[in-house]
Amino acid sequence: MQKTIEIQEFIESASHYPVIDVRSPAEYEHGHFPGAFNIPLFSNEERATVGTVYLHENPYNALKEGLKIVGPKMVRFVEKAKEIASNKPLLMYCWRGGKRSHSMAWLFDTAGMDVYVLNGGYRAFRKHVKASFLQPAHIIILGGMTGSGKTEILRTLQTVGEQIIDLEDLASHKGSVFGSLGQEQQPTTEQFENDLFMEWEELNFRKPVWIEDESKTIGRIFIPDELFEQMKTAPLVDLHLDRSYRIERLVRDYAKFNAGDLIASVQKIERRLGGVNARQCIEAIHSKDFAKAADILLYYYDKTYHHAMASHPRNKIFSIHLPGNDPNVNAKIILANLENFLTTGL
Repeated sequence: MQKTIEIQEFIESASHYPVIDVRSPAEYEHGHFPGAFNIPLFSNEERATVGTVYLHENPYNALKEGLKIVGPKMVRFVEKAKEIASNKPLLMYCWRGGKRSHSMAWLFDTAGMDVYVLNGGYRAFRKHVKASFLQPAHIIILGGMTGSGKTEILRTLQTVGEQIIDLEDLASHKGSVFGSLGQEQQPTTEQFENDLFMEWEELNFRKPVWIEDESKTIGRIFIPDELFEQMKTAPLVDLHLDRSYRIERLVRDYAKFNAGDLIASVQKIERRLGGVNARQCIEAIHSKDFAKAADILLYYYDKTYHHAMASHPRNKIFSIHLPGNDPNVNAKIILANLENFLTTGL
């Protein structure tokens, strides 16, 4: 059976049924529905060929060219879809819910599979994604200078039932110039938004949502404008932790990486760090004095943090002093002060 469904039903159904993206590999890699399988009707080169015929000749010749390309691959398409479906209905989309998805849906339907095509295609999904971030949320920003343990605290809050969005995890980047170390390759901004949406969609917007303080960019990823505008004016918990503890954490987190990679990261901020400081930091890394290197770097990062904090509404900032590096203890302290914070900070 072949049927066209709207975006909300498509999203709800995707938690139970497999999703197939029939666009080209390049389109898929740029951004796709999270978890979707790619069975491209055309390869990147084939799509370009059909498009050229359409543009320079006519739609009929483009159709014939497409049929010549697709014909020999139809059996393979069906076998792959059967494998993915595993006796379940299939959800399917192309760019606009047009010829590509309906052609493949016809093929799979003929092969005995139930197929549901997304009305409006991937474009409809993207429109839905962008609109979702306009939903007002009770965001609380978890801030603090570099080395304060914000990410660990954020994840600890999640283990005790708080709602969180871990933007750095979704972006595969820790935010600083060292943020790519030990991380997988970053997704595109578009895919980041798609993955973020899947978590955003599950939130209870009547309850607080904790998000770590971030700049507009995380590595080469851009936070959606619609969400970032909410973050800029949300209540912010400003964590204060003794410098020695912050250095201890940074050494623990970064000393394990290759010295060459650490030095290359320092060189990216050499001008802002200052020539003398950069040289001393690099020398400290060479001599494995990572505590000294971290101490030098904190002068730059602390200054950057204070500059960023100056633009946040002062009446929305609530300071909490932490006793050490235990994220469980720190999370309890934050939650114990939450009611007071929400009363005075909202």
